[in-house]
Amino acid sequence: MDRLAKMRKSTPDSSLERLIYCRNPDMTTGQKEMKQTNWRSRMLFKTFLVRESRHKLPQSKSYGSTTEDVTQWAQSLDNLLSSKCGLTALRLFMKSEHSEENIEFWMACEEFRKIRSRSKLKSRAKTIYDEFIRADSPKEINLDFHTKETLHQSLLILTQSSFKAAQNRVYFLMEHNSYPRFLDSELYPHLCRIATGEQ
Repeated sequence: MDRLAKMRKSTPDSSLERLIYCRNPDMTTGQKEMKQTNWRSRMLFKTFLVRESRHKLPQSKSYGSTTEDVTQWAQSLDNLLSSKCGLTALRLFMKSEHSEENIEFWMACEEFRKIRSRSKLKSRAKTIYDEFIRADSPKEINLDFHTKETLHQSLLILTQSSFKAAQNRVYFLMEHNSYPRFLDSELYPHLCRIATGEQ
Protein backbone atom coordinates (compact mmCIF):
# COMPACT_ATOMS: atom_id res chain seq x y z
CA MET A 1 0.00 0.00 0.00
CA ASP A 2 1.48 3.38 -0.96
CA ARG A 3 2.00 6.24 1.48
CA LEU A 4 -1.07 8.27 0.47
CA ALA A 5 -3.36 5.24 0.69
CA LYS A 6 -2.10 4.54 4.22
CA MET A 7 -2.83 8.14 5.17
CA ARG A 8 -6.39 7.91 3.89
CA LYS A 9 -7.03 4.82 6.01
CA SER A 10 -5.71 6.39 9.22
CA THR A 11 -7.71 8.36 11.77
CA PRO A 12 -8.63 12.01 11.08
CA ASP A 13 -6.14 13.36 13.64
CA SER A 14 -3.20 11.31 12.41
CA SER A 15 -4.10 12.07 8.79
CA LEU A 16 -4.09 15.76 9.59
CA GLU A 17 -0.64 15.62 11.10
CA ARG A 18 0.84 13.43 8.36
CA LEU A 19 -0.64 15.32 5.42
CA ILE A 20 0.91 18.56 6.66
CA TYR A 21 4.28 17.05 5.73
CA CYS A 22 3.28 15.51 2.41
CA ARG A 23 5.59 17.15 -0.16
CA ASN A 24 6.77 16.71 -3.72
CA PRO A 25 10.61 16.94 -3.84
CA ASP A 26 10.49 18.46 -7.36
CA MET A 27 8.67 21.58 -6.16
CA THR A 28 10.23 24.92 -5.28
CA THR A 29 10.09 26.05 -1.65
CA GLY A 30 7.16 28.40 -2.35
CA GLN A 31 5.21 25.68 -4.14
CA LYS A 32 5.90 23.26 -1.29
CA GLU A 33 4.57 25.75 1.27
CA MET A 34 1.44 26.40 -0.83
CA LYS A 35 0.75 22.66 -1.24
CA GLN A 36 1.38 22.14 2.46
CA THR A 37 -1.12 24.90 3.37
CA ASN A 38 -3.75 23.56 0.94
CA TRP A 39 -3.40 20.02 2.28
CA ARG A 40 -3.71 21.29 5.83
CA SER A 41 -6.76 23.43 5.06
CA ARG A 42 -8.57 20.59 3.26
CA MET A 43 -7.69 18.08 5.95
CA LEU A 44 -8.79 20.42 8.75
CA PHE A 45 -12.11 20.94 7.00
CA LYS A 46 -12.68 17.22 6.37
CA THR A 47 -11.77 16.37 9.96
CA PHE A 48 -14.18 19.06 11.18
CA LEU A 49 -17.05 17.59 9.15
CA VAL A 50 -16.28 14.05 10.36
CA ARG A 51 -16.30 15.14 13.99
CA GLU A 52 -19.45 17.21 13.68
CA SER A 53 -21.34 14.38 11.96
CA ARG A 54 -20.78 12.28 15.11
CA HIS A 55 -22.64 14.84 17.22
CA LYS A 56 -25.83 14.42 15.15
CA LEU A 57 -26.35 18.16 14.97
CA PRO A 58 -29.37 19.72 13.22
CA GLN A 59 -29.28 19.05 9.50
CA SER A 60 -30.39 22.51 8.30
CA LYS A 61 -26.81 22.96 7.10
CA SER A 62 -24.29 20.30 6.30
CA TYR A 63 -22.46 20.71 9.61
CA GLY A 64 -25.19 22.12 11.84
CA SER A 65 -24.40 25.86 12.03
CA THR A 66 -26.38 28.68 10.44
CA THR A 67 -24.89 31.66 8.60
CA GLU A 68 -25.68 33.81 11.62
CA ASP A 69 -23.86 31.38 13.95
CA VAL A 70 -20.71 31.37 11.85
CA THR A 71 -20.78 35.16 11.41
CA GLN A 72 -21.01 35.55 15.17
CA TRP A 73 -17.77 33.59 15.57
CA ALA A 74 -15.90 36.55 14.07
CA GLN A 75 -17.45 38.98 16.58
CA SER A 76 -15.74 37.60 19.66
CA LEU A 77 -13.87 34.61 21.02
CA ASP A 78 -16.72 34.14 23.52
CA ASN A 79 -19.16 33.59 20.65
CA LEU A 80 -16.84 31.06 19.06
CA LEU A 81 -16.24 29.12 22.27
CA SER A 82 -19.96 29.06 23.17
CA SER A 83 -20.75 27.25 19.90
CA LYS A 84 -20.19 23.50 19.83
CA CYS A 85 -19.24 23.65 16.14
CA GLY A 86 -17.08 26.73 16.68
CA LEU A 87 -15.24 25.14 19.57
CA THR A 88 -14.52 22.05 17.48
CA ALA A 89 -13.25 24.15 14.57
CA LEU A 90 -10.95 26.24 16.77
CA ARG A 91 -9.66 23.16 18.55
CA LEU A 92 -8.77 21.49 15.25
CA PHE A 93 -7.13 24.67 14.00
CA MET A 94 -5.04 24.98 17.17
CA LYS A 95 -4.07 21.32 16.91
CA SER A 96 -2.74 22.02 13.42
CA GLU A 97 -0.61 24.78 14.96
CA HIS A 98 0.54 22.53 17.82
CA SER A 99 -1.01 24.84 20.43
CA GLU A 100 -4.01 22.71 21.41
CA GLU A 101 -2.89 22.59 25.06
CA ASN A 102 -4.32 26.09 25.55
CA ILE A 103 -7.85 25.30 24.44
CA GLU A 104 -7.78 21.91 26.15
CA PHE A 105 -6.78 23.59 29.41
CA TRP A 106 -9.55 26.17 28.97
CA MET A 107 -12.09 23.37 28.38
CA ALA A 108 -10.81 21.43 31.41
CA CYS A 109 -11.29 24.56 33.56
CA GLU A 110 -14.84 25.00 32.27
CA GLU A 111 -15.65 21.41 33.29
CA PHE A 112 -13.88 21.89 36.63
CA ARG A 113 -16.12 24.85 37.49
CA LYS A 114 -19.20 22.61 37.21
CA ILE A 115 -18.01 19.99 39.71
CA ARG A 116 -19.95 19.94 42.97
CA SER A 117 -18.40 16.98 44.78
CA ARG A 118 -15.47 17.93 47.04
CA SER A 119 -13.65 14.65 46.39
CA LYS A 120 -14.08 14.94 42.61
CA LEU A 121 -12.93 18.56 42.78
CA LYS A 122 -9.70 17.52 44.49
CA SER A 123 -9.08 14.62 42.11
CA ARG A 124 -9.77 16.71 39.00
CA ALA A 125 -7.59 19.58 40.26
CA LYS A 126 -4.65 17.21 40.59
CA THR A 127 -5.25 15.85 37.09
CA ILE A 128 -5.39 19.34 35.55
CA TYR A 129 -2.30 20.43 37.46
CA ASP A 130 -0.30 17.36 36.41
CA GLU A 131 -1.40 17.62 32.79
CA PHE A 132 -1.11 21.36 32.17
CA ILE A 133 0.68 23.22 34.99
CA ARG A 134 3.46 21.07 36.43
CA ALA A 135 6.90 21.78 34.94
CA ASP A 136 7.64 19.38 32.08
CA SER A 137 4.04 18.15 32.05
CA PRO A 138 2.92 16.69 28.69
CA LYS A 139 0.76 19.71 27.80
CA GLU A 140 2.37 22.44 29.89
CA ILE A 141 0.76 25.82 29.21
CA ASN A 142 2.67 29.08 29.13
CA LEU A 143 1.91 30.94 32.36
CA ASP A 144 3.82 33.90 33.77
CA PHE A 145 5.30 33.75 37.29
CA HIS A 146 2.54 35.89 38.87
CA THR A 147 -0.26 33.72 37.45
CA LYS A 148 1.46 30.54 38.63
CA GLU A 149 1.86 31.97 42.12
CA THR A 150 -1.80 32.99 42.21
CA LEU A 151 -2.77 29.49 41.08
CA HIS A 152 -0.63 27.81 43.74
CA GLN A 153 -2.29 29.94 46.43
CA SER A 154 -5.75 29.13 45.05
CA LEU A 155 -5.09 25.41 45.18
CA LEU A 156 -4.35 25.54 48.90
CA ILE A 157 -8.04 26.19 49.57
CA LEU A 158 -9.70 24.39 46.68
CA THR A 159 -12.82 25.93 45.13
CA GLN A 160 -14.49 25.77 41.72
CA SER A 161 -12.71 29.00 40.79
CA SER A 162 -9.21 27.85 41.78
CA PHE A 163 -8.03 27.81 38.15
CA LYS A 164 -9.77 31.08 37.23
CA ALA A 165 -6.64 33.27 37.01
CA ALA A 166 -4.81 30.70 34.88
CA GLN A 167 -7.88 30.17 32.68
CA ASN A 168 -8.19 33.93 32.16
CA ARG A 169 -4.53 34.14 31.17
CA VAL A 170 -4.92 31.33 28.63
CA TYR A 171 -8.09 32.97 27.29
CA PHE A 172 -6.11 36.20 26.79
CA LEU A 173 -3.40 34.30 24.90
CA MET A 174 -5.95 32.60 22.64
CA GLU A 175 -7.84 35.85 22.05
CA HIS A 176 -4.70 37.65 20.89
CA ASN A 177 -2.95 34.80 19.06
CA SER A 178 -4.82 31.69 17.95
CA TYR A 179 -8.24 33.33 17.50
CA PRO A 180 -7.11 36.03 14.99
CA ARG A 181 -5.10 33.42 13.09
CA PHE A 182 -8.16 31.15 12.96
CA LEU A 183 -10.23 33.97 11.42
CA ASP A 184 -7.45 34.65 8.89
CA SER A 185 -7.01 30.97 8.04
CA GLU A 186 -8.55 29.17 5.06
CA LEU A 187 -10.72 27.10 7.39
CA TYR A 188 -12.97 29.90 8.65
CA PRO A 189 -14.09 31.31 5.25
CA HIS A 190 -14.54 27.70 4.10
CA LEU A 191 -17.02 27.16 6.93
CA CYS A 192 -18.74 30.48 6.13
CA ARG A 193 -19.29 29.35 2.54
CA ILE A 194 -20.74 26.06 3.71
CA ALA A 195 -23.11 27.86 6.08
CA THR A 196 -24.42 30.06 3.26
CA GLY A 197 -24.89 27.01 1.03
CA GLU A 198 -22.20 28.03 -1.46
CA GLN A 199 -20.44 24.65 -1.15
